[in-house]
Amino acid sequence: MSDQLRIAALAYHAEPTPGKISIELTTKADTLEDLSLAYSPGVAAPCREIANNPADAYKYTGKGNLVAVISNGTAVLGLGNLGALASKPVMEGKALLFKRFAGVNAVDIEVDTEDPAQFISTVRSIADTFGGINLEDIKAPECFEIETSLIEQCNIPVFHDDQHGTAIVTAAGLLNSLEIQGKKLEDAIITCLGAGAAAIACMRLIVRMGARKENIYMVDRRGVISVGREGLNPYKEEFSNHTDKRTLADAVAGADVFVGLSGANLLSPQMLLSMADKPVVFACSNPDPEIDPVLAKEIRDDLVIATGRSDFPNQVNNVIGFPFIFRGALDVRASCINEEMKVAAVLAIRDLAKEPVTQNVLDACGLESLEFGLDYIIPKPIDNRLLTRIAPAVARAAVESGVARLPYPRDYQPTL
Repeated sequence: MSDQLRIAALAYHAEPTPGKISIELTTKADTLEDLSLAYSPGVAAPCREIANNPADAYKYTGKGNLVAVISNGTAVLGLGNLGALASKPVMEGKALLFKRFAGVNAVDIEVDTEDPAQFISTVRSIADTFGGINLEDIKAPECFEIETSLIEQCNIPVFHDDQHGTAIVTAAGLLNSLEIQGKKLEDAIITCLGAGAAAIACMRLIVRMGARKENIYMVDRRGVISVGREGLNPYKEEFSNHTDKRTLADAVAGADVFVGLSGANLLSPQMLLSMADKPVVFACSNPDPEIDPVLAKEIRDDLVIATGRSDFPNQVNNVIGFPFIFRGALDVRASCINEEMKVAAVLAIRDLAKEPVTQNVLDACGLESLEFGLDYIIPKPIDNRLLTRIAPAVARAAVESGVARLPYPRDYQPTL
């Protein structure tokens, strides 16, 4: 990060008011009568109704449009284990994105523990306050146990965005990239560099969508995850492959797809050259990708490349997914975000990238034209149509898969 950007970022967070979110009233509180309704004695009426019928909390409180963004700060962005309090700017930022892009009220909660059992107990105990929970920046492998346990114990959507948000946007972009390159997911040889939460979730989702496990080579710090390798946790074991490939260079040679969720400059020019014709490269390490996209295009003029950065085409950005996924889930009061809902989000994102780009998006990007192709495989985060494409798709999938408590709204058009 440059000094100029650092200074600007600190000023943005400090001025004119510290932080990025606040609380606003949704009803008037001007007179003594207003106050008697808002608090004592009037507030007793909805309290009694909710005590008799807990579902009335959705009727008389803001629960149905409220998401908690919760972290323990053990895997903050690309910064590592900074602790709970230092993760607060990120969690506030996530809350900002929920509100800005999908009209979802969100609050940040930082839980100061690295003990999964204590974290689970804390979150479970407060879960009924909210309509949904977005877990964030929790290190692997603990994040898998935490999410699984909370999904089982909570009756609201619990969604670890580092896993599933990344997977959903990546899968959508990958499907479009392979289509552009004239390839099929079920035939693609895929090398995944990284074996953390995001990598595992990405590979799980693309397998659900048609990729074959035997065509996936997952690589961690010790090399290719192969059958019989010692010291594998159950999550890595899931993607162990019968292979004599041992290094990243071995795994990349002849691959159709490279998915990087690891670290900077780990994909060398020689490795890129060794990939199959018309390769797809997702170099998503931030702030520095696994290979510089300018260099990659100089080396291979037949590739599609995506990164996690906004200053290059094809940004893999979770904000394309999570606000709208929660919007759809909340609007039909889903009890969870299941696989059908995730797939629906993938397909909605995939299809939107093929629609003509609106003038508003072109103006916001400073572009004269933009169309589906090598440099446009994923919608831009500022595309307002994301809300009206993804939320309905997710809501409908929730209803059709039986996890919604409300019917699909007639003429459903979510708005901010």
